[in-house]
Amino acid sequence: MVDNHKAAGSDSQAVHRRAEQLDALDAILPFDRRDQLAALLTDDVATLKHLAQEGMGENTLRALASDLGYLEAWCRLATGDPLPWPAPEALLLKFVAHHLWDPVKRAEDPAHGMPADVEVGLRAERLLRADGPHAPGTVRRRLTSWSILTRWRGFTGAFGAPSLKSAVRLAVKASNRPRQRKSKKAVTLDILTKLLEACAGDRLVDARDRALLLAAFASGGRRRSEVAALRVEDLADEEPVRANPADENSPPLPCLSIRLGRTKTTTADENEHVLLIGRPVTVLKRWLSDAQIKDGPVFRRIDQWGNIDRRALAPQSVNLVLKARCEQAGLDPALFSAHGLRSGYLTEAANRGIPLPEAMQQSLHKSVTQAASYYNNAERKNGRAARLIV
Repeated sequence: MVDNHKAAGSDSQAVHRRAEQLDALDAILPFDRRDQLAALLTDDVATLKHLAQEGMGENTLRALASDLGYLEAWCRLATGDPLPWPAPEALLLKFVAHHLWDPVKRAEDPAHGMPADVEVGLRAERLLRADGPHAPGTVRRRLTSWSILTRWRGFTGAFGAPSLKSAVRLAVKASNRPRQRKSKKAVTLDILTKLLEACAGDRLVDARDRALLLAAFASGGRRRSEVAALRVEDLADEEPVRANPADENSPPLPCLSIRLGRTKTTTADENEHVLLIGRPVTVLKRWLSDAQIKDGPVFRRIDQWGNIDRRALAPQSVNLVLKARCEQAGLDPALFSAHGLRSGYLTEAANRGIPLPEAMQQSLHKSVTQAASYYNNAERKNGRAARLIV
């Protein structure tokens, strides 16, 4: 009995030490999950701190920490042992089998897929919420996180093994799960107009939200992390441009360049930038003037009494701003997310006949295939192929 008490006390002290170590990452890891991650992670905190010091992006590191905590918990429940480094090929295949399975076969054979005791354990730790097989993208992301952390530990894993690739491919085919868009509906210009009408008031929060929505959309559909990270120092006035470049008598419009620094697909030294022209510039500058923001984060928290915080909005708060304005505009918030601004920008560009390469200069999509998917959807709706019988 005494030994059991000592063991429990030792475990508790280890969790406490890991929680203190995670304090150094509190700007990156979600604070409300810090203690949970400390309980899940074994000797992996040092790896996460190393990745942070190496300059890995906050969103990537946050996903790595979350995935690592899940993998640790899953392995303990599925095998009774801690997560091994490097993971044997058999464990990787077991992970795929537990997360990508055929619902039809599961109905016939309860042993197919994730074992019931593993599922119950993950739900008890609030690591598993959805019913049914995992999304293929989630499984691939966790395998990628697993591979990254394996390499950083100096090991070579079996992540490129033909058997693993084949297992994932066949499991995805068997699950027959349609790909879910990050935002069910795109925030095209007609939707954006309704959102702007919803924040047409005189309060500071209205001025902020107008500037946020316009700047995020017009700058190419910026990701919520990029919007949250935007600083005054990243803004630079440019020479005014003509509303119609081909018309010398066209009125001049204000122009602003935005330096993005590190993004999901670029590094800080690539010095990527995009432009804002016209109304978005005016609205953004009005917000900065009204809020008396001369440096630091552009978009900040505002409390219920209208006091402006010095801290930036969190990326998730950008999503909440959009959903709140959707509800005020009479739209269903469940159909929209901050990513709808990104997909909406490209969809709107396609609807207006703007060439894809020109739109990609503003959106900074690296994948032509991904960007073209929005154009393909717009062209199908506007084309004649689906109108043979009307």
